[in-house]
Amino acid sequence: MNRADENSEVTATVSENRPDPVDRLDEAAIALEDLRGAFALHEPLATVLRRVADSATKVIPDADAVTITVLEEQTVRTAAATDDQLTEIDQAQYTAQRGPCLQAATTLRPVRAVVGNEVESWPEFDALAAKRGICAYLSVPLLALDAGGEEQLVGSLNVYSYTPTAFDPFDEGLMRLFTTAAGMAITNAQAWHTTKQRLAQLETALVSRAAIDQAKGVLMAVHGCDAIEAFAMLVHQSQNTNTKLRDVAHEILMTAKRN
Repeated sequence: MNRADENSEVTATVSENRPDPVDRLDEAAIALEDLRGAFALHEPLATVLRRVADSATKVIPDADAVTITVLEEQTVRTAAATDDQLTEIDQAQYTAQRGPCLQAATTLRPVRAVVGNEVESWPEFDALAAKRGICAYLSVPLLALDAGGEEQLVGSLNVYSYTPTAFDPFDEGLMRLFTTAAGMAITNAQAWHTTKQRLAQLETALVSRAAIDQAKGVLMAVHGCDAIEAFAMLVHQSQNTNTKLRDVAHEILMTAKRN
């Protein structure tokens, strides 16, 4: 029997053993309803990714664990997992620089297969997955929107199962629908994180400006100089000591209080 016949036989077996599509749609609807909370909440990205992973396990029957692979500028990492013991399967792919989660992310196409069928393509992944009892997997690309409204690649959402007949094309379609909603939740979390960072930077800038103005006042009083001369003194001290201007100002204020 050739590979095409094997795959057809597996697909037929999977379809015969899967729950009714209507029931599966109901499960997906429940999972999406759970995910809706992430749109309204202001939560860190790590929390949202864990929420996405937890919700994804409810989309497909026999989804025993879900991990989320995140591609960053210099690294690849598992940012969320419903079973931490299976993150080593992800790590094996990162180390070997090949595997279903990386293929789904780089090709932007879902990857679905039974463990044992892709030994030649991903030997490291396949060996460790089999060792951990994983029989089937489904990896789907995970996208979000950047500040300009353009799609950006986050990574992949990876579903693992201990059941060989766990996934079929219908499940693949459900996961693609789910990751679209998940991408919106991630976009919301990223926007919240960016806003929080900007507010923190603004707060720091305002505090620094206040300290600098107060330090200038101290120098003006001590040296009988004007505001421009006082600021020049601050800058000179900052450059000579290789210290941030706000830290120089803070030190002047602390010295003034002690005296």
